[in-house]
Amino acid sequence: MSAPRGGGGARSMGASLLDQVLAETLDPAYARAARARAARGADVRPGWRRRLGPAAVALTMVAAGVLAAVTWHQAASGAEGRQEVRAALVTEIEAQSVTTDDLAAELEALRQEATGAREDALAATAQGQRAIDDLDAAEQAAGLVPATGPGLLVTLANAEPDADSDPVGGAGTEDTRGRVQDGDLQLVVNALWASGAEAVSINGQRLGPTTAIRFAGEAVLVDFRPVTNPYEVSAIGDPDELRSRFLASPEVGALAVVSDLYGLRFEFAEEDELSVPAGGVPELRSAVPAGTGG
Repeated sequence: MSAPRGGGGARSMGASLLDQVLAETLDPAYARAARARAARGADVRPGWRRRLGPAAVALTMVAAGVLAAVTWHQAASGAEGRQEVRAALVTEIEAQSVTTDDLAAELEALRQEATGAREDALAATAQGQRAIDDLDAAEQAAGLVPATGPGLLVTLANAEPDADSDPVGGAGTEDTRGRVQDGDLQLVVNALWASGAEAVSINGQRLGPTTAIRFAGEAVLVDFRPVTNPYEVSAIGDPDELRSRFLASPEVGALAVVSDLYGLRFEFAEEDELSVPAGGVPELRSAVPAGTGG
């Protein structure tokens, strides 16, 4: 169906309606109300709405302040909690270390008694004396007897902490590159052995042929016993030879560069007398055929 249109020609009613919708997307009544409001230039919002605006802004600011305070408190409490747990663990480790040291001292006393009785029995014959000499050499090589003499003292220590790393607790996420790793100690010890060291210890823990130096959490373990920063490596031997050969090691040179880059303390000094304790007796194991139940 078509309807006549002024100016001649026919046009469908559907097309005319579409043009009207596109041309007047706003209802005429709404348009008139908008023009009237713009002409008055006044805030026609009800009074309660005008009062509610500033109050809502103030309430939002108060809520944001409370949220910030709660967040800060939780962060501070978390840092304090971590420090308390860490302090408790350190205290427990120290207590257990004291107990272990007491047991080790008791074991050493009993070992000396047994050694004395054995040597008295063997010294009665020439064959027994030769056995004593061979046994002494083997015990020295295995690190089972204490040693004293001149040597080289090497010190490794973590970088100084950055107090600005955490504005809340002062102990933010620590850069592990500024901490002495087990590999660093392994490198120093191996370099000392290669330089001619006769006996080596780390913080009083004697190293032997089967000694393991491992990292566990935040602690370095020497034969499963923790040693703490700073790490002092004592090596008995000719000081001049140890020093020259130790410094000539390319691995030691690389460690010196890394230490300087990340702020580690890496020092050494020649000593007239160093003492290293006896190491623990290793637990010997032997292989057995599968299925024998051994």
